[in-house]
Amino acid sequence: MKLHEYQAKSVFADAGIPTPDSQLAESADEVLSAAESIGYPVAVKAQVQVGGRGKAGGIELVEDDEEAREAADSILGMDLKGYTVERVLVEEAVDFVDELYVGVTMDRGEGKPVAMVSRKGGVNIEEVAEEDPDAIAREHVDPSFGLQPYQARRVVYDAGIDREVAGDVSSVLTTLFSLWDDRDASDTEINPLMVTSDDEVIAADAVMNIDEDALFRQSELAEMEEESYTDDLERKAGEYGFDYVRLEGDVGIIGNGAGLVMTTLDLVDYYGGEPANFLDVGGGAKADRIANALDMVFSDENVESVVFNIFGGITRGDEVAKGINNALEQFDEIPKPVVVRLAGTNAEEGMEILNADLVQVEQTLEEAVQRAVENAQEVQA
Repeated sequence: MKLHEYQAKSVFADAGIPTPDSQLAESADEVLSAAESIGYPVAVKAQVQVGGRGKAGGIELVEDDEEAREAADSILGMDLKGYTVERVLVEEAVDFVDELYVGVTMDRGEGKPVAMVSRKGGVNIEEVAEEDPDAIAREHVDPSFGLQPYQARRVVYDAGIDREVAGDVSSVLTTLFSLWDDRDASDTEINPLMVTSDDEVIAADAVMNIDEDALFRQSELAEMEEESYTDDLERKAGEYGFDYVRLEGDVGIIGNGAGLVMTTLDLVDYYGGEPANFLDVGGGAKADRIANALDMVFSDENVESVVFNIFGGITRGDEVAKGINNALEQFDEIPKPVVVRLAGTNAEEGMEILNADLVQVEQTLEEAVQRAVENAQEVQA
């Protein structure tokens, strides 16, 4: 379960991590009232659970009432990477001289939690990890003993943090680890942790994700879950009863069974593409369910091509073929090229039923994925 920024900051502040003065707002009038109460300048920040809000226009720094109202009118109600912005956080602007990153997560390769610190805060930490991995200092933690003070000091030192703020950064990191451990979190991070000219550190952002399997013992956090704030496509997936995760690529993926879908995702990546989603229609999928799956994937504006990977067991290939035909026949023009691979129960019958004028049919999964990746790349070219 993902907490919103304002929720995570509340948890962090209660634990003693410094955070800016802020108020939640749902209308332009509330934004103005909050800004006047806090004092200009303030940041108006969309409260949706996605990264890159600033680049997408979801964060604006304002100096007066006129700019605050313009920012509120611009951000409230906007579609931000598939999320509708219904609330904003009006927050005291921080006069900073440096931006750091601190975070705690699980390193599954090592089988241990890892505490991380970097001087390259305020940017996408995943990109930093890929482009300049040495810019992130890491300290693996024995879960039996927790993050020890000497470990916190060491990882801060390894990151090259200035002596004047190293103690405070170590303290923040120690608190983040305690929250990660005590609250059954999968991730706790601050990006950026801002350093002021007075050598104070302030959490200008906050991320906290909770292991859903542990919510039964985290009742306070469980009450923070807000169904109305989920991605519009994920909301539709819930209505259809699909297992669905939206990703950032352009190749839409539909399959039956989590393992089969994951294999398809891996192959899309292997052949140079980027998956747009994980969508498992489940076993025994009938024609209307397949049509609903296509409706979902076509609704994702990032999708440039679609690949179906269906292995018939409970699910029958002829039923899948009927669903694909029924869905595509509703369009005067197919919005995205669709590649289909059927195998298993009634796969041959399904192949015969498929309308070759509407879909591209491949015999093997590898051929189907390659074709779908090529279709997406042709659109991007």
